[in-house]
Amino acid sequence: MTMNPTSVASGANALRATCANALRVLAMDAVQAANSGHPGMPMGMADIAEALWRHHLKHDPADPQWMDRDRFVVSNGHGSMLLYALLHLSGYALPMAELKRFRQLHSLTPGHPEVGVTPGVETTTGPLGQGIANAVGMALAEKLLADEFNRPGHAVVDHRTYVFLGDGCLMEGLSHEACSLAGTWGLRKLVAFYDDNGISIDGDVKGWFGDDTPGRFEAYGWTVIRAVDGHDFDALDRAIAAAHASEKPVLICCRTRIGQGSPNRAGTAKAHGEALGAAEIALTREALGWTAAPFEIPAPVAQAWSALARGAAAHGEWRERFAAYERAYPDLARELLRRTRPAAGLSEETEAALATACADAERLRANVATRKASQDVLQEVGPATPELLGGSADLTGSNLTDWKGHRPLKGQGTGNHVHYGVREFGMAAIMNGVMLHGGFRPFGGTFLTFSDYARNGVRMSALMKLPVVYVFTHDSIGLGEDGPTHQPVEHASSLRLIPNVDVWRPADATETAVAWRETLRRTDGPGCLLLTRQALPHAGDGTRRLDAIARGAYVLRRPAGERVALLASGSEVGVALAAAELLAADGIAARVVSVPCMDVFERQDATYRRHIVPRHLVRIAIEAGSTGLWWKFVGEDGDVIGIDRFGESAPASELFRLFGITADRVAQRARSLLAGETSRTTDAAPALADR
Repeated sequence: MTMNPTSVASGANALRATCANALRVLAMDAVQAANSGHPGMPMGMADIAEALWRHHLKHDPADPQWMDRDRFVVSNGHGSMLLYALLHLSGYALPMAELKRFRQLHSLTPGHPEVGVTPGVETTTGPLGQGIANAVGMALAEKLLADEFNRPGHAVVDHRTYVFLGDGCLMEGLSHEACSLAGTWGLRKLVAFYDDNGISIDGDVKGWFGDDTPGRFEAYGWTVIRAVDGHDFDALDRAIAAAHASEKPVLICCRTRIGQGSPNRAGTAKAHGEALGAAEIALTREALGWTAAPFEIPAPVAQAWSALARGAAAHGEWRERFAAYERAYPDLARELLRRTRPAAGLSEETEAALATACADAERLRANVATRKASQDVLQEVGPATPELLGGSADLTGSNLTDWKGHRPLKGQGTGNHVHYGVREFGMAAIMNGVMLHGGFRPFGGTFLTFSDYARNGVRMSALMKLPVVYVFTHDSIGLGEDGPTHQPVEHASSLRLIPNVDVWRPADATETAVAWRETLRRTDGPGCLLLTRQALPHAGDGTRRLDAIARGAYVLRRPAGERVALLASGSEVGVALAAAELLAADGIAARVVSVPCMDVFERQDATYRRHIVPRHLVRIAIEAGSTGLWWKFVGEDGDVIGIDRFGESAPASELFRLFGITADRVAQRARSLLAGETSRTTDAAPALADR
């Protein structure tokens, strides 16, 4: 391949320019082949990528899971072809054939980066802003692990987190939540490269994005390196060196041209999200002096890009350091390896603590709010589980996510309970980053009604199969006087609709303990614990039911001659049990089924499901929330008693009466159904228009 000397740098930087151009042509060729994708960002950030990946990034393509590797996140995930080109050229197990299959079914190169699909991808990005928030979580995990495990002369946890991000990431409010915390925490190993190209999908961003971005980040407590030419290798090297010398997180503001190298598309919105077209690609190749065929990388360029030798050397040097650490601190070394092992399971100590918590809850049979029962579990599990990293979005005293002996993380200190402040979305996305990094098992709390703020972070936990734990308290109208703004109605159903999320709504302390046990045991997806403010009675009958609870639904009451099945979750299990007693007084035998987790129950085999909810019984479901998802359990001949409108401000007891979530109403509806009155119920509360 010959290069046009007028289109590339001369002297020492000529090879660097050629290497950057390799990224550009791979991106435009892959997007063209797919006739879909985003060539502009990869072409615009190619020089920055060359500066970081070929000269500074510590990684080993032969072992993408090396514990002490640097993390690299493409927050502007539409530029996925830049990442795929980097991984391929560096030597990861991503062959050129997969770049040719960009955005095709079951390829290793999906439209946006997906962790677990492509070797070397650290997180799934695409929803803008979440990548930078994940990176904050990764940098937090690195800091906390280093604080806990490093010893003088033995820095075995010592890596950086790098992020590429664009205007869209910074427009999303999530970036404010996460980056504000990064500054407060002093995450000095976090370096973000801002692709300041002035272009988004709708064109020049000046009309809708006039922020003083450098000033904003300086106000957060970041070091900001301003006005770096994103196409000047020497300027980029100086900026990265300055970033490494900083004691704060760093934002490097890089002025770039989107679609750099394209004669007619560079600097325009048309470079953002569509193929350049054959004619423009030909002109771009000519402008770059690139004569190789599509998807062909000349041997000298491929050799210059390969990081296999460099990665092996860096990894080998770390192994030597870790061996010395292991000799000096064998117990610490063993624990660090346990906690950072991919898909690490629970320790024997944690399992024993969970067993104690479950047994104590069933033995004590106390009337207790399930949020308090949750804290009781943490009192056992927290001290036994050093990897547990709790937290709350400024509601610790309400969510009860702390435990005796916890260490609060505030400012630039260290600890195992994070004060996220009023940042529900930031909390969720940061926890995802912590989980992706490894070494910790994060959980965080807020009110259930504010799960709306966190919801896309929960969705990303599910998509990435991350076992993050969400503690959502104040789970219904049972919170009372705070009114409809704080009373969740649709939220339980909304969370249940997210694939791969286990939503637990326990009825008492025992179910709460089992919900924690099963959620912590899970390794392939998140769990949501929906917990009450108000005290609930013990729902069991004294028999051992822990394994039954773990199956998502089980029979609490099974009288002879059953005619009715009452299904309920959470606080409404008590309503169902009371209704069964009323029906028994009329000679009507009613089964009561507790459904703490629909998701787990639906994964059981059909025989078990039919055994728990027999089809020959008249079925009624009761839950103080949206009714829609319950109909699949009760059938058209059954009924659902719930709430399909917003709440009211009043004491909880009055609200349950107002909305008809009472034993009397349930019993009356069962009698009506048995008598053949099949018309569905409506809310007992007055319509909003009547207020």
